[in-house]
Parts: sequence; C-alpha cells; structure tokens
Amino acid sequence: MRRRRHGRDREAPELDITAFLNLMVVLVPFLLVSAVFSRVTILELNMPSGAGGGAPDDPTVTVEVVVRKEALEISDGEKVIARFPNLTQFEESESAPVEAAVEAGTEEGEKLTLLPTAEVYDLKKLTEFLLQVKASYPEKTDSILLMEADIAYEHLVGVMDTVRGAEVRVEGSDPSDPEAVERVVLFPDISIGDAP
Repeated sequence: MRRRRHGRDREAPELDITAFLNLMVVLVPFLLVSAVFSRVTILELNMPSGAGGGAPDDPTVTVEVVVRKEALEISDGEKVIARFPNLTQFEESESAPVEAAVEAGTEEGEKLTLLPTAEVYDLKKLTEFLLQVKASYPEKTDSILLMEADIAYEHLVGVMDTVRGAEVRVEGSDPSDPEAVERVVLFPDISIGDAP
C-alpha cells in the first residue's frame, strides 16, 4: 500500500518551454524581415462571345489583329484590311533547326532561341496602323486578338502590348528629348481567340 501512496503523491514535472519561446522570439522577426513580398499584376481579358453575345463599343467597326506564323493581319471582322509579313521568313521547315541541333550534339534548348517579338513581327507598322484606326474611332476601346496555335506565348504578349497602347513622340519636340514621349492608350479591352 505504501507504494501506491507514493505514486499518487508524486507531482508531474513541469514542461520547460523557455528555450523554444526564445527561439520563436528570434525566428519570427527574422522570417518577417527576410520575406519577399511580390506584386502580381493581373491583366483582365475577355473571351470572345458567341453570336448574340455582348455588344462591342461601336458596332460599326471591329478591330481584329490576327497573329499568324507568316504575318500579322488586321481585319475589320469580314476582310483583311492590312497585312504585315513576318520579318524572319524562313525557307527551312520547322524541324530542320531541331535536327541540326541534335546532329551537332547540343541540346535542343541551347540551339533554338526565341527572337524578341519586334524582330519577328513589324510592330512599328502595326502601331502606326492602329494609331490611324484610333484617330478615326477615338471612343473605341475593344479589340480582338486571334492567334494560330503554334505562336509562342512571348509573341502573343508582345503583340498584346502593342495593341493596348503605344509610345508617341509629341509633334515639334526635340528627337533627343526623352521627356517628349507620351503613352497613348489604343485598344485596352482585348478579347483573345483562335485564328480562323
């Protein structure tokens, strides 16, 4: 009976969490100071609506930019009104550079490089034409961007940026003055779809 009595009289040992609390006091401020807060920008895009869907800003005019592998085309919804050929017209097939890279013993990613959009498509002519359309229809803000399936994402983004706005030099300003360039909003409400 004595043994049972001794077991009941014994108190549970205290749990010492002082060292853990000290670690948390140091670790939490360190993690907060070293955290990287990134800003994510989201671009609102509209998917093309079917027949009878939402009405565009101006039903008399439609601005469609069709991104094809061989050219940029601007259409009014019915016919092509401007066409700007690809600046890098390759006569070879697409598989030829891949085969050459494999034969040379290099990895495919090393040999094939993606050119900047301005070197593939004539974005200056596209900008000039879109500025003319905007001058004719200043209230128009929507546009449709159609692309073929094999267009690189970087080219899509480059053409989208061109359609959304342009940097224009103020008339009569000094060409060497960087302050004389202003940003003009062209067609910021972009709908994206597949090219016909």
